[in-house]
This record gives sequence, structure tokens and C-alpha cells, in this order.
Amino acid sequence: MAFVLNVVVLGILVYCIRWVISRIQENKETQAIIRNLGCLSPPLLENQRPLGIDRLEQIFRADNESRLMELFLFHFRQTGYTLKQVFLLTPAYGTVDPANLEAIMSTKFSDWGMGPRRAISFPMFGEGIFIQDGEAWKHSRDLLRPHFVHRQYEDLEVFKESVDELLDALPKEGGVVDLQPLFFRLTLDTTTAFLFGQSVHSLKSPDSTNEQDFAGAFNAAQEYVVKRFRLLDLYWLIGGKKFSQACSKVHEFADQIIEHNLSLDSESGTDKKYDFLRSVDKSMQGDRELLRGQIVNILVAGRDTTACLLSWTFFLLVRHPKVLAKLQKEVALLGDASDLNRTELRNMKYLQNVLKETLRLYPSVPVNTRTSLNDTVLPTGGGPDRKSPIFIKKGTAVAYSVYTMHRRPDLYGMDAEIYRPERWDEPMPMNDNPTNQKWGYLPFNGGPRVCLGMDFALTEAAYTVVRILRNYPGVKLPANEKVELTGVEKQTMTLVVSIKEGCNVHL
Repeated sequence: MAFVLNVVVLGILVYCIRWVISRIQENKETQAIIRNLGCLSPPLLENQRPLGIDRLEQIFRADNESRLMELFLFHFRQTGYTLKQVFLLTPAYGTVDPANLEAIMSTKFSDWGMGPRRAISFPMFGEGIFIQDGEAWKHSRDLLRPHFVHRQYEDLEVFKESVDELLDALPKEGGVVDLQPLFFRLTLDTTTAFLFGQSVHSLKSPDSTNEQDFAGAFNAAQEYVVKRFRLLDLYWLIGGKKFSQACSKVHEFADQIIEHNLSLDSESGTDKKYDFLRSVDKSMQGDRELLRGQIVNILVAGRDTTACLLSWTFFLLVRHPKVLAKLQKEVALLGDASDLNRTELRNMKYLQNVLKETLRLYPSVPVNTRTSLNDTVLPTGGGPDRKSPIFIKKGTAVAYSVYTMHRRPDLYGMDAEIYRPERWDEPMPMNDNPTNQKWGYLPFNGGPRVCLGMDFALTEAAYTVVRILRNYPGVKLPANEKVELTGVEKQTMTLVVSIKEGCNVHL
């Protein structure tokens, strides 16, 4: 027995020695690569307490106070546009530099993936495009791309019924109304109309228990996912029964509408009407779990991001009466709104600038992450001058914030925090550098993972804005609403950023 024990101990000792030697050798090789490439570390966001517990407390406190993006903006301005942080002995990086985002999203795309984000999000998202990598992601992308070509919604028919129902839900006599919850119902309706050929009509039945349960569970599940993100490898500490219940309700809702629409006789609608759902289902070979994953992923994108864009647009318009008046003049030049099409909306230059400027200050997804799949390099941000490349070890998380990048004065001018749609017709500092010009504005991501629904979202938002302004030309800021600097208002962070106190307008 003693002999066996000695052999086991010796084996463990040999293994440990070999592991230490291999780590030393690996570190030597890494240091040689770093020297050869001239890599240097970026500024460190220093911890004041062991393991970075103070930083975690700071993040959760800011989140509870609805000022998380304000905190991130402060950190980058304090430290630099690329920074390093150590949390629980694990290094991580943050960047808002266009050159680094180009590397992550495009030139070194194959070096980056979802990493732990997949495990963190899987209970809610399932097997869907937003948390896939490699061949699975490519297959999903190829499958979904044909359905987002603009000819599918050129005539705006997919939006008209739902926007009509939105206008019906608004008080005819005017008064103060919070548009934000209505926009979330609108985009749920348009997205389900697009996916399934028919809307769930949540605007017509705002008291429906099914829709209310889904919306509540949808928001709760996203809140859990975001909190799990913040704990990195300790994400499993957040979840439990409530998270599982919220995910289950989201899945039940998706399953119900999938089953209902697939059970309909294809003869009861046009091929166009049911093409998306049936096409994806056929590709999944009848696997309902895979189908549900893709549908939930698209529901998140279609509902939340466009609802936030619309909410922030009206939040800003009523606080900037000169911008609103100028937009009203452009809208007044249109003919009958019922005859509008996508091309006409795209040709409304000031409306497009209004949406661009809203997405600059309030991109729907303000923070995102990628994890290095290999040892790789970010091209800039290191060293005392913050211009040297940065070595990124395999398995390292890098967060990037387009919300913060879009507010950089060196990219957008000294008035970068001011809402001014006219800037899009003027020279901007970022135009002096091709990389900054292409990668300094990324409300829909960029590179191979650029948002498939970008044009769909912008078309829906433009059409909705025009219809509301045509029906309520006197829309304005309620008397009791505050006017503050952009970014100072309270915000709610899930996977998207919404307005904590709602989008209150006087119609």
C-alpha cells in the first residue's frame, strides 16, 4: 500500500514539475513574441482592494443607480481609450479605439470568438446566431441572410398594420404618454409579423397575460444574463430558480407561436408570408429546440434594439425643439404617408441624420465582448504614448464600448456629447483617418458579424417616426420633464440600454 502511495505521490510531483517547466517555457516564448512585435501593456485601471472587489462593487452600485455607462465613460477618460484591468487574478482589457475594433471585428476576425459568453447566455438564447462561433455561426448566417434583403419589406407592408395599431393605442385627445413600453410592444408585433407571417398583436391586447408574462420574463432573463457577464468565470454564481423560470417562460412563448404558425395550412397565406419560419424549420430538419434558439435570438434583436432606438429618438427630439421643427418640415413635404416606401424614407436626409445621431449617442447595444481564441495582438493602445501594439493571450476577454467611442471628442468634435444631427453633413475629426472614419461609428457592429437586420431596423424606425409626426405634429416635452446633458439621465442596462424613467411626451 505504501509503495502504491509513493508511486502516486511521485507521479503527481513529476506532473507538477513538468507543468511548471512547460509554463516557464511558454512564458519565455510569449515574451520573445512580445519583444519582437514591440508589444507593450496599456494603462492599468488599478484596484484599490484585493482581487478587484472594489471595481465589482463600483459596477454593481452604478448599475443600481442606473448610471453604469456614465461609470464606463469616466474610466476610459481617466485611464485611456484602451485599458487593462485585473479581476480575481484574471486580466481583461477594454477598448474604444477604432483600430482595435477593426482588428477584433475584421482583420483578425478568426482570432476572436464568444468565449464564456456562450455558456453565460445559453440558458436564455439557446443554439442561436448571437452566441455561436465557427461553422455553426457561418451556417446560421448563411441561413438567415437571404431573409433580410430589403425587397422583403420595400413596400413597408410588414410594418403598416402594427404602426396603425400603435397609433390606435395613443390617446386621440392628446396628453402625456410614455412611448417606450408602446415601442417595445410595436417591435414585438413587427418582428413576429416578419418571422411568422402574422403579428402577436400585443398593441391590441396590452392586458394579455401571455404577452405580459413574456415581456416580464424576457427583461428578467436579460438582466440575469448581463449580471452573469460581469462576473466573468464566476457567472454561475448568478442564476438559480428565478433565472430558469424566466428563461422557461421565454421559451414557452416562442414555442407557442412557432407551433401555432407551423400548424397553419400553407395555403392559408402566401408563400412570402410564411417563408421565413418554414425555411428555417426545414433547415433545422424539424428540430424544434434549434428552431427556437434562432427565433429567440432574432426576437431579442428585433424587439429590443429598435424599441430603444425609437424611444431615444423621441426622448431627444422633444428636448431639442429646433431639431424637431426641422424634421417636421421634412415630413410635411411628403405626400400621403400610406403610399410611402423604403426608398422614400432613405431619401429623407434629415430623418436619416436624426436616426444616425440618436444611434451615435445611444447605440442600442452599448457594450460588447469578445474572447481571444488564439494568442493575438491589438494594434494600438500600449506603452506610455498609448500607440504600441498590445499582446493578448489566448482566452482573454476584451470588452468594447461603442457608446463611449461615439462620444470621443477627437472623433466627433468638442461638442461630441451634444445631440446635433447636422454634424453628419459636416466634416468631423474622424474623417481625417480612414480607419477612424470606417470603424469610429459602429451602432450595428462591423465586419463579418455586422447586424443582418440593420436596414430592417432603420426602415422600421424611420417609418414609425414619420407616421407619429404626421399624426401628432404638436408633440412636445411635458412641462414636468427635465432637460439634462445627454448621458446624465438614468438608464436601464440589460443587453440594450433603455430609458429608466421612460420616454414621456406630450402629444
